[in-house]
Amino acid sequence: MSAKTINITYRVLTVLLALAMAGDGLGGVTRQQAGIDVLHHLGYPIYFMVIVGTAKLLGVIAILQNKYKTVKEWAYAGFSFTLFGAIASRAFAGDAISEFIPPIIMLVFLFAVYYFWKKFNQLKSTEL
Repeated sequence: MSAKTINITYRVLTVLLALAMAGDGLGGVTRQQAGIDVLHHLGYPIYFMVIVGTAKLLGVIAILQNKYKTVKEWAYAGFSFTLFGAIASRAFAGDAISEFIPPIIMLVFLFAVYYFWKKFNQLKSTEL
């Protein structure tokens, strides 16, 4: 894969991930009814939405910046924990397999973004 392809792929996937997580984070901070319904179903308190929503918004800022790599790494880890938690919560609640699909897709997407971020950093380090 060429350096240009890796660069473009990384940037496009990062923006898409940021938009998805920002939308989800805003939904949590503003306590959207769909999120409230899911939290009731899963047995979580409603204030958990605001905590996770705020963390997602901070994570979006972290993945969009390129100065602090450790902070960015932690943001990817946080998104992973959140998505693994969503999958586990659905499993423990006894939900249908179809309810597992959205967080699994997002987790695979997150791993793809992370992979291309690492490739992008390798390219930058070889250019120095």
